[in-house]
Amino acid sequence: MATPQWIAKLQTRWKVQTAWQVIIILIVFACTGFTVMFIKPVITSWLFHEGHPAWFSILYWVLILPIYNLFLLFYGFIFGQFNFFWAFEKRFFNRLVKRKKEQQ
Repeated sequence: MATPQWIAKLQTRWKVQTAWQVIIILIVFACTGFTVMFIKPVITSWLFHEGHPAWFSILYWVLILPIYNLFLLFYGFIFGQFNFFWAFEKRFFNRLVKRKKEQQ
């Protein structure tokens, strides 16, 4: 059975060995996204008992970045792809720091 073209492209882009690894990586991203989606109401009700102020959205997006990245590493570990996601995180934060340096 032939590998779908979009999986082959991701396999090449991510430099992984098999199409199965691509599927696992996509599952990790999905699990991380769902986890963050499900913990948002818990966090908001815990921090703000009666609604939340307008600035909460900004605060939420600033705080969710490290939480998302921790869950990404956690699920990557659970699904046996920790090395891929550790390298992914390092590239992500290197780009983030590089852009900050370029702006200064």
